[in-house]
Amino acid sequence: MPTPQKNNNFNGRSKRDQNGKNPQIRVNDRIRAPRVRVVTAAGDQLGVMPTREALAKAKEIGLDLVEIAPNADPPVCRLIDYGKFKYMQAKLQKNNKAKAARMKEIKLRVGTDVNDYNVKMGRTEQFLDHGHKVRFQLRFRNRENAHKELGLDVMAKVVEDMKTMGKVDQPAKLAGNTVTMVLAPLPAGQRVKKFKKYEDENFDTESEEFDAKDDVLDDES
Repeated sequence: MPTPQKNNNFNGRSKRDQNGKNPQIRVNDRIRAPRVRVVTAAGDQLGVMPTREALAKAKEIGLDLVEIAPNADPPVCRLIDYGKFKYMQAKLQKNNKAKAARMKEIKLRVGTDVNDYNVKMGRTEQFLDHGHKVRFQLRFRNRENAHKELGLDVMAKVVEDMKTMGKVDQPAKLAGNTVTMVLAPLPAGQRVKKFKKYEDENFDTESEEFDAKDDVLDDES
């Protein structure tokens, strides 16, 4: 038996069509290929067989025949409950989205009041809990430039307050009238929230509103 073609894009979708959209997954009688390679839900190979025979086998064991690799030759189909398959794909897409971490940014001031600071820390915890790194930016204004050590004190407080959620990825760095610092999330099992009561349940952690901009003093010394 020839070695099965390896499927490096197992996500239940074929390559995007010419319109940039993912074609609909073919199931049971909608599968067009005359012959298919069949695998079980556990991934065991059952070999290549006529599609009618594969459909009969699926029906016999009370499962669906789902085309998971339409671009293979022959296409690969899995014997699985289609409802369970869709749930697995939705969960996979959610996990992939969660892994697509981005750099977020929180802006602080030397004179940030306690409540505003707590709200910002609540957002920071939400970002870190979703796997995002967070860059803090503090700009000195007017007479604050004469006391830049106060900005470093604010960053030190952030590090202390976030020590159960994140670790320092880039230490506080002074450049001109700005101090920047980056925290990275701790492993999920080690995270403990301190500012949970200041979180906003409707706050969108994936929004681009708080994405860090690449042109903010990244390379200045």
